[in-house]
Amino acid sequence: MLSNTQVGSSNSEETIISGGVKIEGKITSSGNIRIDGEIQGDIFSKGNVNIGDAAKINGQINANVVTIGGKVNGIVKAKDKTILNSKSHLKGDIFTKNLVIQEGAKFDGNCKTGDSVDIAEPKVFNKPVTSSPGNN
Repeated sequence: MLSNTQVGSSNSEETIISGGVKIEGKITSSGNIRIDGEIQGDIFSKGNVNIGDAAKINGQINANVVTIGGKVNGIVKAKDKTILNSKSHLKGDIFTKNLVIQEGAKFDGNCKTGDSVDIAEPKVFNKPVTSSPGNN
C-alpha cells in the first residue's frame, strides 16, 4: 500500500512512473505524481510532483509542491513549495512561494519566490483548418 508522505495535498491518489520508463508528451494528473523514469514533456499536477534521484525531466513542471532529487531541465512552477534535494540538478527557472535548497543541490537559473504562483493547466488552442484558394 502506498502512503502519501508529501505535504500540501489532501489528495491520496498517486501516479508512479518507474525507473526504466520513458515518456514523451504532456502529463496531466489530478493527484500526486512520483517520477523515477524519464519524461520529455510538460508535467501538470493539481497535487504534488516528486522527482526521484535517478529521474530525468526535460520540460515544465507545474504542481503544488515540487520535490526534485534527479535532473530537471525546464521551468518549475510550484504553488506552495519547491524543494531541491542534495542530489538534484536543476537547469531552469523557478517560480514558487517557498524554496528549500539542500546542501549539494545544483541550480542554474533564476528564481522568483514569495508571490502566489498560478499553476493552471496550460490551455491548448486548436487552429481552425482553412482551405487555401485552388485546393477545393
